[in-house]
Amino acid sequence: MGHLFEVNWGFVIANAILLASIYGTLAIGLSITWSSLGLVNMAYGFIFAFAGYGAWEVAQFLAAHGMRAGPMVSVLVLAAGILTGALGGLITCATAFIPVHDKPNFIVRGMIATLALSLMGNQALMWWYGARNKSLPQLFGTGKVEIFGIVMTADKVGAVVASIGLLAAVLMWMRSSRRGLEIRAMMMNPAAAAIVGIGIRKTGFSVMALTGGLAGLASVLLSQVYYVAPFAGITPMVKGLSVALCGGLGSVTGAVIAATVLGLNEALTSVVFGGQYVLMTQFGLIILILLWRPRGIAGILDKAREA
Repeated sequence: MGHLFEVNWGFVIANAILLASIYGTLAIGLSITWSSLGLVNMAYGFIFAFAGYGAWEVAQFLAAHGMRAGPMVSVLVLAAGILTGALGGLITCATAFIPVHDKPNFIVRGMIATLALSLMGNQALMWWYGARNKSLPQLFGTGKVEIFGIVMTADKVGAVVASIGLLAAVLMWMRSSRRGLEIRAMMMNPAAAAIVGIGIRKTGFSVMALTGGLAGLASVLLSQVYYVAPFAGITPMVKGLSVALCGGLGSVTGAVIAATVLGLNEALTSVVFGGQYVLMTQFGLIILILLWRPRGIAGILDKAREA
């Protein structure tokens, strides 16, 4: 076990930034879904894996036609992951949200329905693609860049920039478009939004496509480090949900802060103790935060939650 004073802090910070950007993307999607639809989307594991295979299929198609590397390939593979994730979100909405959203005990029914969809979807991917892992091409090159004394590889820089870019585009769309404003109204007050004619079904499809696209991006970015596999989305789903709970479900700001804290914890734990202890320290930290702030970190920032 290494000593804390011997830690390469540049390496830790670089990994923390990467993990925070990816897990934060997942957590923000979960938070938007919860605050607008009241749904804890447990189908993220399926959407994540489904998007990974969508990107892999496009990468294979491009490789078969002689396109193996370059900016165009990177853009197309990223777009394929995002669009396939959005499609997975639409499937989830149609099969696990719309049928139960107006039923008693919707929160529990929704969790069970989305979890069932995730398990069935993962098994379907296993049946179709088999258990062998798939790999995606390097989308951001193999170079290195030094930022404020911290050396970051091209894949990490690309992942951070892609995550921040897509999140910024999503938030801008939610502030400027009609559908985005409807989603924000649902997030602020679902009952009042329904009174003024904002339909939960149309909004639900928009929300699930939007958050599915975020999961698709996270899938492609994590697949640069790991692999595409039928059950590859289980751990990211658990971590994304943990970040969302830690930050305060429904709070985008809380999700960003929690992703930063937990990303730093994971990166530091991996270096000091080893990767096998990451989940232990991560959930221990989450328990401490929730004991201190039952509503999550966002309770520190939002005085309305202090009551």
